[in-house]
Amino acid sequence: MSFNHAVVWIDHHEAHIIHFNADNSTLEKIKTNSKEAHLHHHRGTLGSGKAETSQSYLHEVVTCIAEAKEILVVGPGSAKLELIKHVHHHDPHVAQKILGVETVDHPTDPQLLAYAKKCFLRIDALKGDDF
Repeated sequence: MSFNHAVVWIDHHEAHIIHFNADNSTLEKIKTNSKEAHLHHHRGTLGSGKAETSQSYLHEVVTCIAEAKEILVVGPGSAKLELIKHVHHHDPHVAQKILGVETVDHPTDPQLLAYAKKCFLRIDALKGDDF
């Protein structure tokens, strides 16, 4: 079955990836192997005090969405932006398929799918495509 759309909800611990079309969807969850989400931060030092997101984790997410024709990336924090930077640096052919990046808290998977469908309907209407 072919799916034209994919939505990625990502944080520093896991990614929920839903491939879908108007009638069907599939869900995949990818967890990072990193145990460190926060580093001890000393006053007066540079940096955010957060561990960098694993490049292998980001690569695994990109591999999962690479076949989609249109991609929406969402999430609550900076992991979505780290994914975007990773894609632009390592996988520019996938970067061209990303049509939106939005801040979304912690939806359930059905809520995420409904949100993505609304977003793609809006995007497709602007482009004149059928969903």
